[in-house]
Amino acid sequence: MAANLKGLSKYFKDVRQELRKVHWPNRKELGLFTSMVLAAIIVVGAFFWLLDTGFTGFLRLILQ
Repeated sequence: MAANLKGLSKYFKDVRQELRKVHWPNRKELGLFTSMVLAAIIVVGAFFWLLDTGFTGFLRLILQ
């Protein structure tokens, strides 16, 4: 039991040390990255919408 607690304690200490090494974005970077993700979502969504619309139209032509 004591060995498990020591192992768990070491794990959380290691996690804390690693989290201190992380580069956390500031407010400006966070806004930029969020905008980039939203723009990518819109572009990819529009691409798949166009692809779906094209395939739907093509299948309607074939099936009529």
